[in-house]
Amino acid sequence: MTGRRPDSSFDHPALLYRSAEEYLAGTTTFVRSAVAEESPVLVAVPGPNLGALREALLGVADRVVFADMAVAGRNPGRIIPRVLSKFAGDHPGRRVAIIGEPIWHGRTDLEYPACAAHEAMINAVFAGRDAAILCPYDAGRLHRSVIEDAWRTHPTMIEFGAIRASDRYADPFETASSFNQALPAPPADAETLSYGEHSSLAAVRAFVRRHAAEYLSADATEELVLAANELAANTIEHTPGRGRITVWSEPGMLVCQVEDAGLLTDPLAGRMLPGRDRQGGYGLILTHDLCDLVRVHSCPTGTTIRLHKHC
Repeated sequence: MTGRRPDSSFDHPALLYRSAEEYLAGTTTFVRSAVAEESPVLVAVPGPNLGALREALLGVADRVVFADMAVAGRNPGRIIPRVLSKFAGDHPGRRVAIIGEPIWHGRTDLEYPACAAHEAMINAVFAGRDAAILCPYDAGRLHRSVIEDAWRTHPTMIEFGAIRASDRYADPFETASSFNQALPAPPADAETLSYGEHSSLAAVRAFVRRHAAEYLSADATEELVLAANELAANTIEHTPGRGRITVWSEPGMLVCQVEDAGLLTDPLAGRMLPGRDRQGGYGLILTHDLCDLVRVHSCPTGTTIRLHKHC
């Protein structure tokens, strides 16, 4: 059960399951079929499901790479470049088979738009590549709207053991753009700093460091400082006018928001590593690497990027 479509070398089915038995039947069949075809296999699912799959795959587990998606994909923006594309890149010239479960019961409303956009963009990033990526969805516990989105972001659906084309699958860029949602305003008492010249980057770093040190470890503070500096530098380099940076705390989290008048035109920015012959292009990749969640909203009037670090 790979969900292979005859018109494409890339398969991206969603597995809708409602019990542990359904979950294991669908995922183990996928893995064992891939192993039989001698394809490299990656299983990246959240912790509890990871343990169950390891046990169910006894006999072939030594031919599978396992990753805890709740760790590797805690920030959904890291999943394509640092999990999926990395695994595919480690096996050039071979069809790879991946189970990726980026959305599970317990993902927050704050994280969800980034997760759903990720699922849509997989189709653009892997278009034409020789790969199969199976995405399980707990249809018994996830909200109905999440399952509806799965039908929009996956060309093929697997439900009750049957495979069929999704009648709601849409263009990945259009679907991803529907999750480009305006972010709530920062708290009224949040402190803001304006910047607009390279000489002001030192002030940006000092501003973020001063606020972050109260809530984060020394290492986490420097990670947030580096991410904010990268975004502020991009503002100065690529957009007209000045930028603003705002920092505030929420329960269990420190938030840093960078705003400028630029328009982020590349929907794959931060989702794909730039080519070796390209100078730059790592800004959003680095930002995703350094933060626990990155939310982006871009429109003709400007771009807002919100960085989150767990306290």
